[in-house]
Amino acid sequence: MEANQKSLSKVALAEICAKSERYIGTEGGGMDQSISFLAERGTAKLIEFQPLRATDVKLPDGAVFVISNCCVEMNKAASAHFNIRVVECRIATKMLAQARGLDSGRMLKLEMLALVDEALHPEPYNREEICKALGITPEQFSTELLSANTQQETHFKLHQRARHVYGEAARVLQFKSVCDSAESIQRLGDLMNQSHASCRDLYECSCPELDQLVDICLKSGSVGSRLTGAGWGGCAVSMVPDEKVESFLKAVSEAYYRPDPRRAGMEKQSLFVSKPGGGAAIFIEE
Repeated sequence: MEANQKSLSKVALAEICAKSERYIGTEGGGMDQSISFLAERGTAKLIEFQPLRATDVKLPDGAVFVISNCCVEMNKAASAHFNIRVVECRIATKMLAQARGLDSGRMLKLEMLALVDEALHPEPYNREEICKALGITPEQFSTELLSANTQQETHFKLHQRARHVYGEAARVLQFKSVCDSAESIQRLGDLMNQSHASCRDLYECSCPELDQLVDICLKSGSVGSRLTGAGWGGCAVSMVPDEKVESFLKAVSEAYYRPDPRRAGMEKQSLFVSKPGGGAAIFIEE
């Protein structure tokens, strides 16, 4: 953009990049793109959408975040794991909106977790049941609700996915509230642990290696650990008290990386302390 003498706001760039990524076939959101542009050194960000906006969140003193890569990768575009979760959430939102006679765009104004338990049963839904509940044809179901790589899916875990998403949304706001009030970092750790359990059990986007790594991090001195990113591989993020950082890094190294030659070879770039940094910027040499 700089080279072509164009001018767009960082918000506009984030939205364009989020839209562009969907051309590979994944129905992704905009979190990664937003923080890549809107991040500022020294502060975390609460990111909200419709419209996109980012609010400063002061992280607590006395703790840092440590990133640890489980050394497992999944190509989101090469499988339906990611998109089927999007489809299930899309269907669940429509079912919940219908249960209350509301447009799906207004649903967050309700007490969502209670409504999820009231309106959705824990057993997976089949296509026929969803079509009947929403009053749509099988053709409409395929064209309006499914994505290209989820056309073959027959059963949908609506209750579990909805409970995770609305529970996670509540935890984000609770996390900000704890940061704003400078409460104990243990409370933040508890929210992170709840988040991982929800990702693992309700959204089912973890993997055995991530679960093992999170467990090791907690045993090594973290007050809270959870997967970060889409899941099915990738990284865990842990909140570690300042005075335990060195012993934490050593313990995680010895328990997770050193016993496996492949992981040991990746350890240097896979286990590190992270602090909030700035987003995309132009650097001009004088």
